[in-house]
Amino acid sequence: MRAEKLALMANQIADFFDTQGAGASAAIADHLRRFWDPVMRQQIIALAQMPSHGLKPSVVAAVRMLEAKA
Repeated sequence: MRAEKLALMANQIADFFDTQGAGASAAIADHLRRFWDPVMRQQIIALAQMPSHGLKPSVVAAVRMLEAKA
């Protein structure tokens, strides 16, 4: 999947969970674990390591959580 599309999808998930308050990054990570296939998760992890990834801070934190559990 294109990096732009992954970033858009992840940021849309963040738009929802960021409004829920504390724990948004953990909720985003859980959503990515449960509903994204392994290839998409690997792609978002790679994208988050790029300097101009375009991801919201809560998504970056969620991706770090995914990396820690991988």
